Amino acid sequence: MEKKRVAIQGIKASFHEEAALKFFGNDIETVECNSFKQTCDVLKRKEADFVVMAIENSIAGSLLPNYTLLRDYQFTIIGEVYLHIQLHLLALPGVAFDQIKRVESHPIAIRQCDDFFNEHSHLNIVESTDTAACAKRIRDEQLTDTAAIANKLASEMYGLQVMERRIETNKKNYTRFLILTDNKDIQIEKANKASFSFQVSDEVGSLVRVLDAFAENEINLSKIQSMPVLGKRNQYNFYVDIEWLDHKKYEEALRRVLRYTINFTILGEYLKNDEV
Repeated sequence: MEKKRVAIQGIKASFHEEAALKFFGNDIETVECNSFKQTCDVLKRKEADFVVMAIENSIAGSLLPNYTLLRDYQFTIIGEVYLHIQLHLLALPGVAFDQIKRVESHPIAIRQCDDFFNEHSHLNIVESTDTAACAKRIRDEQLTDTAAIANKLASEMYGLQVMERRIETNKKNYTRFLILTDNKDIQIEKANKASFSFQVSDEVGSLVRVLDAFAENEINLSKIQSMPVLGKRNQYNFYVDIEWLDHKKYEEALRRVLRYTINFTILGEYLKNDEV
């Protein structure tokens, strides 16, 4: 049986690959991409079977450009995965802390370690595109004056020592990733969560009617995100995640919501997965 090809933003041992391994297991082929848009292009060209895409972080918030990609590419969400983000300071084996002059990582990872950098203000901070890529560069170039902020997987893959463990300021830091596919034949049995996008008319109570349809059918609204419609003043795309226990009530809520919305799209129906 052929391995599932999973496109990720970043390289092996990045948090995206960690999320892919958590969702699919170890028997996958990782397709490394330089950007989220490239992951979508790879999937569209059938060079991958799935995309793992970060959509929100408990500290940094929603990744708004990725909502635009969901709308533009119209892939199907077939699952989600949560990662507990644990950030470690990694360096070459044998290097002492007082040898480190600079620390490299993704800007979001850097911002999540403010307390550490306040304590060690002499360190030169360098932003990069990917946490794991910073770890790989230290290994490849044998940099003895540089450390990376990355995950445990990166330390294992690139042979680096964990110099300082758990340097993130907020220890309850989670990222939610979506699993996307271009295969319309995949159906998720016993789905209990869905993601939608839609617009409503610019009049009083238009969004409330949609929310009431969910509430009156005992549908839990777990997320709502608005994005302006390009070139149209006072018009917004709404992205909504809902959860349900009774599938019949979910179907009834959908029938009502369709009456109140414009350009309604089901982005995916899948199993709720908040295990971390």
